[in-house]
Parts: sequence; C-alpha cells; structure tokens
Amino acid sequence: MSQSAFDPFGEPVPAVDPSIASQGVSKWLKTAGTSVFWVLVAGIVLARAVYFEPGVFSFERAVAWAQGLFAAL
Repeated sequence: MSQSAFDPFGEPVPAVDPSIASQGVSKWLKTAGTSVFWVLVAGIVLARAVYFEPGVFSFERAVAWAQGLFAAL
C-alpha cells in the first residue's frame, strides 16, 4: 500500500504510477526539440561554409564601419 499524499491545503492527491507518467508527450517533445536544435546547428554551419568569403568579415572593415558610425553621430 502506498503512502497517502496531501497538497498544501490538506486535500488528498491521487497517486500516479511513475512508469506511466515518464512516458508519452514529454519524451516526444524532448526528442523533437533536440532534433530541431541539431538540425538548426547543422544548417547554420552548412550555410556559413557555403557563403564564406574571406575578407568580408575582416577586423579592418569593422573598425571602418564603427568609425563611420561615430562620425555620423
């Protein structure tokens, strides 16, 4: 016989079988979320590899852009 559980207001809480509670939608959502995350990671890495152009993201260009922005202010 299992122990009776009560909520903070003294009402009895129905017992739930832990093997049933851990299955179902929660496991499916975890798998789906993990899959979506890794697909996005792979897509971003692949897109960066395809569209990579050396010199476009250079430090000198970033400094020139920042100086132009501060000059405009």
